[in-house]
Amino acid sequence: MSGYNAFANVYDKLTDNIEYEKRADYISALFERYGVKGKEPILDLACGTGNLTIELAKRGYDMIGTDSAYAMLSQAQNKKYSENVDVLFLCQDMTELDLYGTISGAVCMLDSLNHLDCAEDVAETIQKVGLFMEHNGIFIFDVNTIYKHREILANNTFVYDCDDVYCVWQNSLNKDDSVDISLDIFEYEDGAYYRSTEDFSEKAYPIDNYKKWLADADFEILHIYDEMSDRDFNNKTQRAVFVARYNGYKNKSEER
Repeated sequence: MSGYNAFANVYDKLTDNIEYEKRADYISALFERYGVKGKEPILDLACGTGNLTIELAKRGYDMIGTDSAYAMLSQAQNKKYSENVDVLFLCQDMTELDLYGTISGAVCMLDSLNHLDCAEDVAETIQKVGLFMEHNGIFIFDVNTIYKHREILANNTFVYDCDDVYCVWQNSLNKDDSVDISLDIFEYEDGAYYRSTEDFSEKAYPIDNYKKWLADADFEILHIYDEMSDRDFNNKTQRAVFVARYNGYKNKSEER
């Protein structure tokens, strides 16, 4: 899995259309609906630059954010201090999650699971979340669907022209429905543009695969939603939101 360190410098500018406050409200409502209250320890897996983590912390959750990209976490740390919120950020790969204690809930949003290298890594990550999840804890995550890979990302090119940043996003759809993504990033500074590149891939899997991986890790699926709504997942959903309850071992300290 790529470190996304070059991408970190421009990530917030290129994703300024993401309304993190609304996403945090949506996630909070789901947690409330399925029994997780405020002030509970919650993991934000693959937290990136910490925008969602911090918004959830503002809503009263005891937040832990993990990411494998140190440059992303550096920005998250700066935001933590400027926003004056108490968040623990850890530099960890999703497949090697290792927390200091148990959690009552976890989120993994904005198709982060799609960025793992293979199906085995997705299954391992779900197992790791279960390892630290309290009995009846809630795991909320979203994934880009095969429909989105085939019909939206596909072999398309997108151009982003933001303040002081110009980015060409090129996709290449493979036969297995994965998408290879190449970013050409130009940052304007002191009268000149500086170029950097980032290459990574997204893997998309049938919904039934996620159902199996969750069941194998003792998670019960409570619902699968269309993104940012209460609508059910359907065959044209671009990003599916899973809500799953952990029904596994009750005494986590003995298990580990």
